[in-house]
Amino acid sequence: MKDPILVINCGSSSIKYALISREPDAPRLVGLAERLGSPEARLETTDTQGSKREHALPGADHMAALEAILSHLGDTPPVAVGHRIVHGGERFTRAAIIDEDVIRSIHETAALAPLHNPANLAGIDATQRIFPHLTQVAVFDTAFHQTLPPHAYRYAVPDSLYREHGIRRYGFHGTSHAYVSRQADRLEGGTANGWLTAHLGNGCSTCAVWEGKSLDTSMGLTPLEGVVMGTRSGDVDPGLHAHLGRELGWSLDDIDRLLNKQSGLLGLSGLSNDMRQIERAASEGHAGAQLALEVFCYRIAKSLASLSCALPELTGLVFTGGIGENSPLVRHKVVAALPHFRLTLDDAANTSTVRGACQRIDSGNHATPRVWVIPTDEESQIARETQQVLDARA
Repeated sequence: MKDPILVINCGSSSIKYALISREPDAPRLVGLAERLGSPEARLETTDTQGSKREHALPGADHMAALEAILSHLGDTPPVAVGHRIVHGGERFTRAAIIDEDVIRSIHETAALAPLHNPANLAGIDATQRIFPHLTQVAVFDTAFHQTLPPHAYRYAVPDSLYREHGIRRYGFHGTSHAYVSRQADRLEGGTANGWLTAHLGNGCSTCAVWEGKSLDTSMGLTPLEGVVMGTRSGDVDPGLHAHLGRELGWSLDDIDRLLNKQSGLLGLSGLSNDMRQIERAASEGHAGAQLALEVFCYRIAKSLASLSCALPELTGLVFTGGIGENSPLVRHKVVAALPHFRLTLDDAANTSTVRGACQRIDSGNHATPRVWVIPTDEESQIARETQQVLDARA
């Protein structure tokens, strides 16, 4: 590998990693450490030939897991480490070299991402101990959306809440939206394009990108705002919190748990947060699954339609993420709900997409907006932004 960058994505009990060469098409080492802190902790590694191995790490914490990961990186050490950080607040508009000031800012923003930023910080701490002489770079999910204009990111609440407490819309999945919109520019040629991007997985968000800049997005202060997701409700009446508190005596923690962990596809269907299972059950006549599928697709289309207001013109629509890349049915339903956009699917192309390939699935009429399926590669985007920081410092 040539000058590889180690990309780290730390969760509260997991570490996803990739060792990515500066040569764009070179194979990469990847892996996942999961169930950290439990007797079932394990590390699954995949080498450059695609061979997978599983390694037991009973009781391993983040430090022990990273040490195990290090032992599987091969003979070429990384030249830098790029960390995925979920929330960077307003301060970070691009990736930044990690120092004490950056760490302090991530700590200060943790209240806006309590499930993510502390885990990201644990990964930084452990990685700095193992690689004390390597440059460590923070790449923020929120940074791509810092180009939103005030009319898109401000809530209609008293100004003091924004000025004193940072209450505004931030957006997430920035590395994914940045990556697929850049790929769409490359595929279509030029950068004077307006894209609607739909990142659809267990977490879902939509984005309006004009000339490579995010102008609006569906997620807000937290990743709960926006479209229906696997277990998250997406948009609800803000009065729901007060209503559940008054009528059912629920605490804010109860309501937060309901909307983040028990809602979305899972709540509507009563079955699962997995779209594959939802589609199977819907085809077999399960009413809850049918409703979940219809609500999911309608809310995505509704979000895309509203985000189109941010674009001077529409070049096309990009689907990505586990559902966006792999569900012809979801893509069909979303496009069918947007007839006034003149989007036209080629049914054969839509149903025969190849996993991992960028594919255009519209009818091919150049007078109408394009529809693309583009696999996301957030690790590649993090490595790219990390390399840009290194190049700027050179």
